[in-house]
Amino acid sequence: MSRPEESRLWMEQVLEDLSSHGVLEKGVFRDQWWVAVPRDRLREVMEALRDRWGFRYLSDVTAVDRLPKEPRFQLVYHVWCHEQSALLRVKTWAAGDPPAVPSLTPLWSAADWLEREVYDLFGIHFQGHPDLRRILLPPDWEGHPLRKDYPTEGPDWDLD
Repeated sequence: MSRPEESRLWMEQVLEDLSSHGVLEKGVFRDQWWVAVPRDRLREVMEALRDRWGFRYLSDVTAVDRLPKEPRFQLVYHVWCHEQSALLRVKTWAAGDPPAVPSLTPLWSAADWLEREVYDLFGIHFQGHPDLRRILLPPDWEGHPLRKDYPTEGPDWDLD
């Protein structure tokens, strides 16, 4: 059996195991595997990926503003299993006003600054985060610039 075939079969086992955790959808896009999970099962799914399947590295957390669609904000997590050279994208949706999802800082310390960046730029709250505050913009900055409804024009400045 070829290495790509072994990797595909292994990832199919991972996704089959995750189906017991309420996976909503799963698939492959441009040769990269992904799963969509309910927000209230996110931590449970991520813990299973880390502890049972060896996805020990959280490399990125980002968000997508899908305005005008509801739910508006989709969160995308990239986790790696180095033993299998496997990347998995885990998607979920932020709910509420303000939009919120559980923090993954108890599982990966790397989530700390990644979640703060998403909070800063999108305004998504991470419930249980130990230090949720802006990381890129000044503390008195108004709004979240990666939201689709963020104003694209600012005040006129006299530079003379």
